[in-house]
Amino acid sequence: MPMPTDLPKRILIGRALRSDKLGETLLPKRIALPVFASDALSSVAYAPEEILLTLSVAGASAIHFSWQIGVVVAIVMLAVVASYRQNVHAYPSGGGDYEVATVNHGPNAGLVVAAALMVDYVLTVAVSTTSGVANVVSAVPALRGHEQLVSVVVIVLLMGMNLRGVRESGSAFAVPTYAFMIGVVGMVGYGFVRHFLLGQDMPAESSGFTLEATPGNGSLAGFAMVFLLLKSFSSGCAALTGVEAISNGVPAFRKPKSKNAATTLLMMASIAVVMFMGIIWLARLTGVQMAENPAEQLTGAAPDYHQKTALAQISEAVFNNFTPGFYFVAAVTGLILVLAANTAFNGFPVLGSILAQDRYLPRQLHTRGDRLAFSNGIILLAIAAMVLVVAFDADPNRLIQLYIVGVFVSFNMSQSGMIRHWTRLLRGETDPAKRRHMQRSRAINAFGLVMTMAVLIVVLVTKISHAWIAIAAMVVLYVMMKGIRRHYDRVSEELTAVDDPDDTALPTRVHAVVLVSKLHKPALRALAYARLARPHTLEAITVNVDPEDTAALRQEWHERGIEVPLKVLDSPYREITGPVLDYVKNLRRASPRAVVSVYIPEYVVGRWYEHLLHNQSALRLKGRLLFKPGVMVTSVPWQLESSERRRPQKAWSAPGAVRRGEPRAPKAVQSKDSVRTGSNPGAPTDRSKDSAQ
Repeated sequence: MPMPTDLPKRILIGRALRSDKLGETLLPKRIALPVFASDALSSVAYAPEEILLTLSVAGASAIHFSWQIGVVVAIVMLAVVASYRQNVHAYPSGGGDYEVATVNHGPNAGLVVAAALMVDYVLTVAVSTTSGVANVVSAVPALRGHEQLVSVVVIVLLMGMNLRGVRESGSAFAVPTYAFMIGVVGMVGYGFVRHFLLGQDMPAESSGFTLEATPGNGSLAGFAMVFLLLKSFSSGCAALTGVEAISNGVPAFRKPKSKNAATTLLMMASIAVVMFMGIIWLARLTGVQMAENPAEQLTGAAPDYHQKTALAQISEAVFNNFTPGFYFVAAVTGLILVLAANTAFNGFPVLGSILAQDRYLPRQLHTRGDRLAFSNGIILLAIAAMVLVVAFDADPNRLIQLYIVGVFVSFNMSQSGMIRHWTRLLRGETDPAKRRHMQRSRAINAFGLVMTMAVLIVVLVTKISHAWIAIAAMVVLYVMMKGIRRHYDRVSEELTAVDDPDDTALPTRVHAVVLVSKLHKPALRALAYARLARPHTLEAITVNVDPEDTAALRQEWHERGIEVPLKVLDSPYREITGPVLDYVKNLRRASPRAVVSVYIPEYVVGRWYEHLLHNQSALRLKGRLLFKPGVMVTSVPWQLESSERRRPQKAWSAPGAVRRGEPRAPKAVQSKDSVRTGSNPGAPTDRSKDSAQ
């Protein structure tokens, strides 16, 4: 039966794909780069700004440290990428950091990484969308004040695009990603030409302002300055977010998967470092002044001055004689920041599927949807990100403060796990060439571990006032996943078949009970079907909600001469479920080794609104009976006319097929004589005095 949501679903996400079409959704490198690297590439749009904002606390005297901090961040990025190139070759199944930590450190370490990655993916969506909207608002002031609504709408659109499938979403996102690369690299190149070849000045709109230290800080020196530089470095490390996504998405690459993933990682790192350092250089060249509190720190600014993003000010300065260039950079920056969330939409569902397969998350997350994407994981990620956007009022600067912890927790666990991996392989390897390769790989991972551990320590020391929220979310997820695993383990233990005579022994008796409200066709079918099962005893029960209806039922029962006994259950409060449950419970108490089989006649309707008009009491009763041990519930459907298919079935016409006659249509209802006398084939004979009650 088609549901009312089928047509909108097909319009929004497309027709369902067969399972054997999964190979057609795999990605070549040119599509995989924008799909999995858009987060890391787009991070360069706001990471330099975070460095400048953090340094602004000490005033203009600290801004000249921005390029040194940028160099260190770039070195860390290259070290991490080199380390992850080892990961994708050693663990190409798509588990990424979770698989590395689980195999080499144990399940608990793997869960820590999984919790960190899940928090990071949710924050990726929230930060990317809000940052993108903030850049668009810088170019389109009319949207100011509506950032939260626009961010939520964007997340919904991203969810819909990803529900259509990985390949389709990747093709849609490829053009904006490449356009962003061209825009930023072109801006850096154009600025280089104007400055070095043409000797032109390119002042930013804020270059004429004087940046003062935050009130109360003054000129920082000594330990305070070191702390500020470390905090600025940790903020700049936001540029590393998304690097791990490729190692988690190796199964989505075309063969050879590991080689293509490693190549994509290298391409991503090279492009990201060029853009990151280029933006920092242009920020110094154009004299951009960024302040955490512009009204108090920027001397010379108008009272109603609204601070644009750093990248918007830089592009406006570089393209001050070419306005289309400014709008192009603004447009592609806002678009790539929004679409960078697509990295999380590809990574989170895959990780959720692996965790569900390992019984740490609900099994629904392991199932692919109509378009062969992990639909449940995509929807869950979108909902969590929207909650964050609303909770933090779509403020990217507040969200970024929570962002770094989860990334570097997973980085550290992954790199230490890889060191153990290579050490374990070296113990059993005797080939000198292979040993040299393993030792080189271990050295790369060791260097990556040193760098990422230093960053994590800095982040925890400098941002603990904000990072505790992300840490608390990781702890909650860790405890939740442990609880889900205990539940699945307990259920598996209870359901495992063992050689226990008590478990395989047949029940001593089967007591059948047919629920009857009226003596109509569904009730007669249920009575006949119950007799075919040959129970030891059979009776019909009805609940006395309306005395007149009950009296009419008794009279018709007697007039038809139905020999199945009818028992009336009193219900002084006009409730149906309670009396039936009490009666079944008493039957079980009287004979604990017996099975009570309850037959419930139900209507089958064909229109969605008809479901609201029928079978509500039957559903409630079935839901309660399912929790009663020793009780079997059988639904006996009666198909109403609206449930019949409107499209005629195609006749069987395979070549060489031999038709042996049309199948007989089943009888809708047995005659009252068959119910009364049991003359139908296979009707049981009474086996005890109880059957004649």
